[in-house]
Amino acid sequence: MAVKLNHAGYDHAKALVRAGKAVHDERDDWSEDAPTADDENSYIDEHGFGEYAKWFLGVDETKPEDTKGRYSFPFGDFLKVHRCGVISLESRAAQNDHDDIEKAAKHLLEQIDS
Repeated sequence: MAVKLNHAGYDHAKALVRAGKAVHDERDDWSEDAPTADDENSYIDEHGFGEYAKWFLGVDETKPEDTKGRYSFPFGDFLKVHRCGVISLESRAAQNDHDDIEKAAKHLLEQIDS
């Protein structure tokens, strides 16, 4: 898989954390907090794929731009960064050898926890 760090998403996440838009939730909360497919579709309809892309740390540039399949490793609910989402994506990134995404997630966790 050709997934690499989505710099636009990473910058967006850092800006949200700096602005105090981060939820300090627990690891297991992500299953409840993650956006549903309907949430994603509504967000895309309202804001477009350019804004949608900013909510993911992973991007696969071999996939078409205007598809959900292009983006992976979500970290928020389209309003705030969720600590539980960052923990989840960090773990998955490590398991799949996406070192750049794992490193970015660790940095975000440090920001959220400080």
